[in-house]
Amino acid sequence: MIKKKIQKLRELIKFNNLDGYVIPKNDAYFSEFSRPDRLKTISNFSGSAGFAIVLKKENFLFVDGRYTIQAKIQSGKFFKILEIPKFWPKDVLKKYNKKLTLGFDPQLFTNNTLKRHFNNYCKTSFSIKDNFIDLIHKEKTKNSVNLFYNLSNKIAGESVGSKINRLIKKIKSKNIDNIFISAPENVAWLLNLRGKDNPFSPIPNCKIILTKNKKIFFFSCPKKIKKIKKNETYKHFKYCEYKEFSKIISKLNGKKFCIDNATCSVSNESIIKSFFNITSYVDPCYMMKSIKNPTEIKNMTKAHIEDGFALTKFIFWIKNTNKKRITEIDAQNKLEKFRKINKNYLFPSFNTIAGTGPNGAIVHYKTSKKSNKIIKKNDIFLCDSGGQYKYGTTDVTRTICFSKQQKPIKDIFTKVLKGHIAVATTNIKKYKNGKQIDVRARQFLKKDGLDYAHGTGHGVGFFSNVHEGPQSISKYNTVKLEEGMVLSNEPGYYKKGSYGIRIENLIYIKKNKKKLQFENLTLAPIEKDLINYNLLNKNEKDYLFNYHLNVYAKHSKLLNEKERKWLASHI
Repeated sequence: MIKKKIQKLRELIKFNNLDGYVIPKNDAYFSEFSRPDRLKTISNFSGSAGFAIVLKKENFLFVDGRYTIQAKIQSGKFFKILEIPKFWPKDVLKKYNKKLTLGFDPQLFTNNTLKRHFNNYCKTSFSIKDNFIDLIHKEKTKNSVNLFYNLSNKIAGESVGSKINRLIKKIKSKNIDNIFISAPENVAWLLNLRGKDNPFSPIPNCKIILTKNKKIFFFSCPKKIKKIKKNETYKHFKYCEYKEFSKIISKLNGKKFCIDNATCSVSNESIIKSFFNITSYVDPCYMMKSIKNPTEIKNMTKAHIEDGFALTKFIFWIKNTNKKRITEIDAQNKLEKFRKINKNYLFPSFNTIAGTGPNGAIVHYKTSKKSNKIIKKNDIFLCDSGGQYKYGTTDVTRTICFSKQQKPIKDIFTKVLKGHIAVATTNIKKYKNGKQIDVRARQFLKKDGLDYAHGTGHGVGFFSNVHEGPQSISKYNTVKLEEGMVLSNEPGYYKKGSYGIRIENLIYIKKNKKKLQFENLTLAPIEKDLINYNLLNKNEKDYLFNYHLNVYAKHSKLLNEKERKWLASHI
């Protein structure tokens, strides 16, 4: 099937006098969960990030370190797999003597992406009207219409009017007349809106233009706005269809425009540039929404207690069940059942990663009927999962064992744990950004020449996307960490063909006596049977004791006697 699709794509490339065609993961909203998934259509790769280049005789699939193993399994037969940032398209295209003409859909790329990926090693074609992948295989999508809805001020912690006033103050300080907010997650935050357009996120697919005079032009599917149009907060908006974009831009006042270089498409940027000077390429909403207000933190804390309770019951079940044959899918479904007991639980915040043995070494593994394994007694089982609750987003990873493990494995797990604790106990006054903290997480593994090919932590939204910027804990992120930011803390280690280890909690930045520190949101037991306590110092042992004491205090009253006794053994 993939081979035939590539052949059809090459026919289109030849017919249009191109040297190749570029296929991104994202859709026109640049969201993590794309619909349709054109990259999967042409390559069979199902990861959340990547892009492909199909040339006349070669095919390349670019992914980051989380997905190299997965990409080779799913797409290696037809594509050469290259890891970013070790290789970029501009590196691969150097071998050609001439600049190549590559076609792409201008609605699916930003100028920033094109520059970063290709630099001067290809010519690009803007003249392609139809998306080539859609011409080859039009993905069938359900026509069900999910209405957008609003969050009350009581839930969001700040009114729409207050947020808009703060944003306008920021753009006016830079003499900007209009801003195009093209990232749906930012529109959702600014306008306290949510929807059901994504499988794992309550983000509504929409974009807006905001003028310095508070006029809002709202672009979305007309059928989805019936409910919010009746709401007093949103009555004064000018509701538009995307085909009206150029006409509306041409009638706006002012000279200076702000766009988001991460989500403003080549085609939309081109339209804006034909009428205005673009003087800023950073949407302030990213930073504004990254700093959660006290109400958001309170709601997220509640969601994590509820989620931690479900996970605690799941861990007890999987370690103590008498059932002889539990598969990865069985485990995944059982965890979902524990979450569904809670009336505030809505749906998963991403595809659950339930990998046993060698499958655990695939960082973003997704079990299927074909790959599904029975969890064996000697296996190490890695489970990374999360939920969307009313009102909070969770993400947690636990590595679990079912029998006594060899010392080398326990030593590695313990060094991952030491890195996890080092992050959680960071002095944020001294280590002010994710790049500095990332070093602390990896230090114990690196002493043995070990490492992991993903960031140590990502930002997390409030009842929003489970992955949210601009803050993160990684080798490259220099965004200053501030009170109210929420991040994940997830160092790990993966031995190809054998096992995967990861320990993940969500944490937020709290001010305590003028000192900024991380506070755990996630409350679920960490696998004590994989710890070599001889490698922990007193402070690390104290941290672990206090953490499990807090877990016990939050969950014990609602557990049955056997579960409670088991959880008490972690203290």
